[in-house]
Amino acid sequence: MEHKGFTLWFTGLACSGKTVLADAVAEDLKKRGMKVERLDGDIVRESLTSDLGFSEEDRNENIKRVTFVAKLLSRNGVAVLASFISPYNKIRAYSRNEIDDYILVYVKCPIKVCEQRDVKGMYAKARAGEIKNFTGIDHPFEEPNHADIIVETDKQSVEESKQIILNALEKMGYLL
Repeated sequence: MEHKGFTLWFTGLACSGKTVLADAVAEDLKKRGMKVERLDGDIVRESLTSDLGFSEEDRNENIKRVTFVAKLLSRNGVAVLASFISPYNKIRAYSRNEIDDYILVYVKCPIKVCEQRDVKGMYAKARAGEIKNFTGIDHPFEEPNHADIIVETDKQSVEESKQIILNALEKMGYLL
């Protein structure tokens, strides 16, 4: 039996655990024989959206392009795991409207914990004014109005958060 495609969209602050968690879920889905594609903010910005900056307009254009790719893949039976800060409710609503099987995962984590996890020192640079428009420091992050799944990575291990997501996907009928 063919698996149905879907897009699992991970939103949250930088260093909240989006990429680590999406990678862990992706590995589990692959073991189940599913076609899986990872779309990650850092990687996509190197190729598909390298012409964009971090203004609100550019951030929205970034998400629109990724939404288009995710829509194409998921409607062709691929489980797409997209990890993007995607800080605005309006653009997340756009993605939900465009992608038929869209599941929003809010990777919730306090900014203090995100800063402690920041091995690249981005938060410190943003606080020092060296990085402008940094989400959570001098650029807003709107908590999702409608998250389908919420994991709290400051309170749960990667394994626990992954299991919450897999259980939800099973209840929603995406896992056989």
